[in-house]
Parts: sequence; C-alpha cells; structure tokens
Amino acid sequence: MTTSPSSAKPARTASRERTTKETSIRISLDVDGPNGVVNVSTGLPFFDHMLDQIGRHGGFDLTVDAKGDIHVDGHHTVEDVGILLGETFREALGDKAGVRRFASGLFPLDEALIEVAVDLSGRPWVSYDVPFGEVLPLGDPPFNPEMAEHFWQSFATSAGITLHVNKKAGVNTHHVVEATFKGVSRCLRDAVRVEGTAVPSTKGTLTGTADA
Repeated sequence: MTTSPSSAKPARTASRERTTKETSIRISLDVDGPNGVVNVSTGLPFFDHMLDQIGRHGGFDLTVDAKGDIHVDGHHTVEDVGILLGETFREALGDKAGVRRFASGLFPLDEALIEVAVDLSGRPWVSYDVPFGEVLPLGDPPFNPEMAEHFWQSFATSAGITLHVNKKAGVNTHHVVEATFKGVSRCLRDAVRVEGTAVPSTKGTLTGTADA
C-alpha cells in the first residue's frame, strides 16, 4: 500500500508479479479506483469477461496481464491469477483500518440467483456451493465453469478473507458463473468501504489467524 503525496490518507493500491513454469502474470489494483477501469488479458475470453466484472462491480481500477499454458488448459492461468489477485488485494488494503469489513447480499442474473457473504477477517475460509446440472465450457479457448470455484478459493486464501457463495437458483451456466463474480465483487466493494478510522475487530487486527 502506497501513500498519496496530496493527502495523509493512504492510497489503497498495489502491484505484484508472479512467474512459474506455467504462467507469467502482472496485476495492478486500485481499490478506490473511481470508475472501475479494467484492462485484462489472460488468453481466455470468458475469464477476461469475469475479471472485468470484478473491476466494474467492485469499483476497482484493475489491470491483469497473464500468459499461461492455455494450450494445455486454462487451469494454471485461472488458479495463478486468483492467487496473485488475492495477494494484491491484501497488500492494497493494508491494515484495513476503518473498513466496513462485512458485506452480504442476493444477486440475480435473469433466472440465476447467487447468495454471497464476505468478511475481511484475515482468516481464509471458503464455502462454495454452486452446482451445475451440466458443465458446459464457455468461450474459445474454453473456460471450464468448475474453475470459478477454484478461482475464488485461490483468491480468498491469498487475500485472507472469509467467503460464502451459494446458488439459490439458476440453470444457464453462463448466468450462474457471471452472477457469482458480480455478487462477490459487489460485496467486496461494500466490505472495503471506509466508515471510520479504527480496525473493526476486538483484537485490533484483521491480518492474523486469531479470532477477530
């Protein structure tokens, strides 16, 4: 997290890189981006569309440049973007002083309805119950809808947040997956909102593993 020269208030921004044998990724994030400006390139068009939801519905300025072994499949790219985005998000939030911390809601997309709850707890935990009647690959090269769960698992673990996602209704695979991304993004937007100056925890910290 950097400090703005024009104000004593910290600028909640971060940039990180990650390189493995399977992927090379760069991410920049401004949690307080005013317009949700997003520039994303992963080689997986449907995944790009979902990451775009994070920026636009989260109210974040977000840049993701990822190159991976999508000639094998999209698994490594999706997983590693989730890991690095979570790390970047955690760094940008800093000590989380003044954040609202909790957020939840129901998010529809046509026939699909997704329930989401978020806690910027500092304790990674994911409960994800979004079943599909039939798994249909999305986009070309294809994005496996089951990788949405793996993305959120990777993101939440690296970000140190508690995340619950449940499908209440939905039959269209595209609608269900997109509703999850929109729902989580809207909850993150609410949870990171600054309402005061203190860390919202009886322990005085949201960065460790103890009860908060």
